[in-house]
Amino acid sequence: MSNDYCQIIAEAGVNHNGSVKRAFELVDMAADAGADVVKFQTFRTDLLATGSAPKANYQVRQTGAEKSQADMLRELELTEEEFEALAAHCVKRDIEFMSTPFDDQSISFLTDRLKVQRLKVSSGDVTNGPLLLSMAQTGLPIILSSGMSTLGELDKALGVLAFGYIGEGKPGHEAFANARQSSKGQQALLGKVTLLHCTSAYPAALEDINLRAMDTIEAHFGLPIGYSDHTQGITVAIAAAARGATMIEKHITLDKSLAGPDHAASLEPDELYALVRSVHEVGACLGCSEKQPTTGELNMAKIARRSLHAACDISAGDAFGPENIAIRRPGTSRSPMDYWEVIKEKACRNYKAEDEID
Repeated sequence: MSNDYCQIIAEAGVNHNGSVKRAFELVDMAADAGADVVKFQTFRTDLLATGSAPKANYQVRQTGAEKSQADMLRELELTEEEFEALAAHCVKRDIEFMSTPFDDQSISFLTDRLKVQRLKVSSGDVTNGPLLLSMAQTGLPIILSSGMSTLGELDKALGVLAFGYIGEGKPGHEAFANARQSSKGQQALLGKVTLLHCTSAYPAALEDINLRAMDTIEAHFGLPIGYSDHTQGITVAIAAAARGATMIEKHITLDKSLAGPDHAASLEPDELYALVRSVHEVGACLGCSEKQPTTGELNMAKIARRSLHAACDISAGDAFGPENIAIRRPGTSRSPMDYWEVIKEKACRNYKAEDEID
């Protein structure tokens, strides 16, 4: 079944827990389930967090409070050589390798050495103008996740991306706003940027998801809309696909009980497989926006609908009326909607009982 309607990104993220062996297994899991993309996170801890940066509450719940965020991140780093091996394995498994970069060094590595097809901006970096600019200057398509963001913050982020894509002038607030409003900037964004609705909580509560915000984001920016899901299970992701998401991102894990910050809000293999199948089915059933009967329905209408029939023998010249007109299947003759017109008429020919009235 085609998955052209909605791409599925299996977010391996840091759920390898620093083990390249487990990272390979996550690639295999994503490929076996039929996901389109498997995505990791590429960062250098010293460029991402200070030694005093606190952990998020969910990270404390999952990994404890003893170690700092920086200590936790260092344990989750993979080397460039390990990423190269993972990217090569993705080629063998016929699944796209993607990774979210968190610094310029990682951007250069992903684009120059791994030759990734596109880049992902994490929700935490929507306000990181310099990183956004560096991403856009690669010229690659960008997926921008919108967790924790207002429409105004997203608009500013898009301004930076537009400026980076068209490459005119010196960076700054005014230049970004002008690029955002320019026809060249808007054309570049439309051709290269996908926005993901997202609620940045791990796991996210159903009452905090607000899937209708997808409509607001799409209408406001006029860009393709997707959904990055942090809820437990697959229901919300399927609902987002049905609502029009062109892309679904979902964390994956080999085992939800593993230690690590993101496992609890992730899908295990059977769940990922079910999500992929369900999204494919959603894409197959959405069709177009026209309300027209299908060929099969037109054939069914002849069987299931009714038409006007003679309730008894009728002679030419007899007046039609309730006593001699019946509404019966099949629906291959005059519609019952014409009943009130017919009973004003007289028969032009003889009818036997059950004959269709023409």
